[in-house]
Amino acid sequence: MEVRELKTAGAFLFVPRTLHDVRGYVASPYREEAFETATGGPLFPVRQANHSRSRRGTVRGVHFTRTPPGVAKYVHCSRGRALYVVVDVRVGSPTFGAWESLVLDAEYPSGVYVPAGVGHACVALEDTVITDLMSAEHVEEDEEAVSVLDPDLGLPIPDDSDLIISERDRGAVTMAEAERRGILPGYDAALTVERSLRAAARAASTS
Repeated sequence: MEVRELKTAGAFLFVPRTLHDVRGYVASPYREEAFETATGGPLFPVRQANHSRSRRGTVRGVHFTRTPPGVAKYVHCSRGRALYVVVDVRVGSPTFGAWESLVLDAEYPSGVYVPAGVGHACVALEDTVITDLMSAEHVEEDEEAVSVLDPDLGLPIPDDSDLIISERDRGAVTMAEAERRGILPGYDAALTVERSLRAAARAASTS
């Protein structure tokens, strides 16, 4: 498995070897040894799994969770193909404002680790299913967003009038406004959540 840290500090891409034969293929978008080597600990205890189906042209994001409580995610594309963008919205982070876009493809199912406090967006390039393993259950009141169309962020969102974007995401504030309002996660708070997740994972693995 190839592993690469993304431009957002603490976020990683995991690219597995895909084994093909006449029946189809087998790949492992998550392997604990590779994850532990990259991040310093095993994956968090999974509290929720999401199966998110999107029609071609659907745009979701940039979403993040208030931190604390903070939620980390391990993501892969289980159907179709999507442009997935990881955005550092953690105030005080050495990579604050940095983002990286990845094409996730079910035929080559790479995994992406999105640390607590980090934002993410997704553009369905065809009918797509994204699978998320999450460190905590979803709480709607804790979910926040910044505009995926924020010109200062300059995310690679297709210039297409047929894009499908929710009213909530269309009305999301810019990154600068979110920072002004104090709704962005703090880097130190996000690291504290990450450390607690590592401790919980180690305790679970030895129990």
